[in-house]
Order: sequence, then C-alpha cells, then structure tokens
Amino acid sequence: MRIPILLILFVLVSISCKDPKRTSSSEAGAVHTKELKHAKGFRIAYMDGYKTITITNPWPGAKEEFTYLLIEKGTNAPTSKQYDAVIEVPVRSVVVTSTTHIPSLEMLDVSSALVGFPNLDYISSQTTRNRINAGAIKELGKNEAINTEVLIDLNPDAVVTFAVEGGNKTVDAIKKTGIPVLYNADWTETTPLGKAEWIKFFGLLFGKEKKADSIFKEIEFNYQTAKELAASAGRKPTVLSGAMYQDVWYLPQGNSWAAQLIEDAHGEYLWHATEGTGSISLNLEAVLEKGQHADFWIGPGQFTGLQQMLESHPVYAEFEAFQQKNVFSFTTNKGVTGGVLYYELAPNRPDLVLQDMIKILHPHLLPEYEFFFFSKLE
Repeated sequence: MRIPILLILFVLVSISCKDPKRTSSSEAGAVHTKELKHAKGFRIAYMDGYKTITITNPWPGAKEEFTYLLIEKGTNAPTSKQYDAVIEVPVRSVVVTSTTHIPSLEMLDVSSALVGFPNLDYISSQTTRNRINAGAIKELGKNEAINTEVLIDLNPDAVVTFAVEGGNKTVDAIKKTGIPVLYNADWTETTPLGKAEWIKFFGLLFGKEKKADSIFKEIEFNYQTAKELAASAGRKPTVLSGAMYQDVWYLPQGNSWAAQLIEDAHGEYLWHATEGTGSISLNLEAVLEKGQHADFWIGPGQFTGLQQMLESHPVYAEFEAFQQKNVFSFTTNKGVTGGVLYYELAPNRPDLVLQDMIKILHPHLLPEYEFFFFSKLE
C-alpha cells in the first residue's frame, strides 16, 4: 500500500456478504489444510468440493476472523455453514484497494481482471498504467470515501480490501449489493517473506495456485541465497533509519520487517532491541545520541536529496552517515504519476530489497549489481 513504512497505514473498507456469521476453516469436513511457511495472517483449507480462506489477523488486535468460501462457477455453495463471503472462482473481474495488490495480479498474469482502484495516481507499474491510460481501470475516488456508485456499476466478481480496524459506512453500502469483499492483511505480516507469501491468496482467487506457489518458491530461494551471502561478510555496519516529521523522528521498531531486512543483510540496526512491529516516535536528541556515528542511513523519510534534508533540518549534517554521503533512499524511484515503486512492489519482492540492502552495506559482495529500489542521495 502506498505509504511510508514509518507512518501508520490508513483504512479503506471492510465488508461481508449476505449478512453471514463467522466460521472457522478448521470446521468438520475439512479434507486437509495447506501449510504456509511464513505468512501468519491467513490459512487455507480444502473441503470436499470447495476451499476456504480464513483471515486470522485482519488488523492489529482484531478479535475476530473472516472466512471466505471459494467454489467453482456453476456449483452450489454448501448450506451447512455461513461464510463472510462466497466467491465463484476463478475470479474474472476484481477491484483491489492497495497498490501492494497490483504486483500479485501482474506476476500471476491476471492484471487484465483489474477493473477499478482508488487513487489511480498511486499506481507505479507501467504495465497497469498502460491499462489505466486505455480506460480499462476506473477511478474509485479516495480510500476514505470510495465511490460506491462507480464500484457497483462495475459489478466485479470480488473486491479485495484492507482495514486498520473494523467498521466502515462504505462497507454497509456495498454489502447490500451482494458483491463479495475480502480482507487482504498482507500489511500486518512482520517478516519479509511473510508479506510475499500473500501471493498465494490471489492464486486461490484466480485459479493460479501452482503458479503462485512457484513464484513464491523462487522469491524465497532468492531471499535465502542473498541472506547466506550477506552472512559471509565480516563486520556488521551500523544503520540509522527514518527522519523528522513535525519535530518527531519516526523509525522502525526492532521486530518490524524493515528491521528484519537490515538484519538479514548483515547490518546492525541500532534500534534492533526495541519491541514492536510498527514505528518508534523519538525526539531528535535521543536519535542523535544513539545514531550520530552510524555507518549508514537507510530510508530517510521522503527526502530525495541531501540539500533538501539540510533545508528541512540543518541538524542532519551532524550525523556521520550524512557527512560521508552514506544516505540511501527508495523515494527517488517513482512512477510517471508520482507513485513510489517501493511502496507497491517491495512487500512482494523482498528478495530485491535484500539485494539492495546488501549492495549498500557490503558492496564488495555484489560488485556488478545495480540498485532496484534504492539510490544514494546526492
């Protein structure tokens, strides 16, 4: 989804279908469940003639689960249970609400199914932008107030959304139409490979399970190979992250996926011992005391140049990483309408992020490698 990793995510909509009741995918009659290696936010069950996806952590602190029934077109849904949505698969048309969903559609070769999206300018992928330019994808307005009239006219087979918490008036409006809507909680995963494994969620919807499994295995292999390479380096360089925003310095907590990437790149993130998966809010003095002598500064907020940083806060010049021009950002790589590619693709391709990190921290290990997301600020 298109937001900085150091700032809080915003909510769009949550929805269910035909006033269902909650149910678990571990119900009686399950033939078997599919084990997920890294993702913790959903599970898959195979029944006699149908499948279910259960979202176990739709948002942080959620007390409820959501179970969706997937049935082949032309077959009847079982009547013994009620579900949060019933979806005929494979899905032919879809609305998604986060840019992090776009790469899964493209990698599975089903991007032609996308018919609507809120805030189209946020999308960076040129492949999907070509379809936008051709008028094949409709603008649905803002995430906070999605245009339900346009969405209903599109009448997609499914809407895939996310939520920071439950309850939304837009939900109720769409629920009455009977359009199936599913939560995708990829953003709640705290490990890089956990986020990437959500491609299997879309694989189920589009009848592309084997392809999704194959794609994820390749990403996982690339990630593990890069991690092993990084471990062969000697010293672990120290790393500072984040920047000031309205006199508060935001940086990743020690259990966040951003911190995990630094660790897997054989770097020493200076706040690795902090507990939590979101961001820390600190004052400038605390960050300067601990991070002034850091070797590298990775992810300095939205800044795209060193002079821009100085003009915002002259104190940045006191950090050694700034003085040595060892400041690296992902915000310079943007789509034609200003969307930052990292926000869209990085959760889906942690292997590329990790290789970028290794190139930053241990350039001798990848001498021919060129950055995919990051660039050195000048």
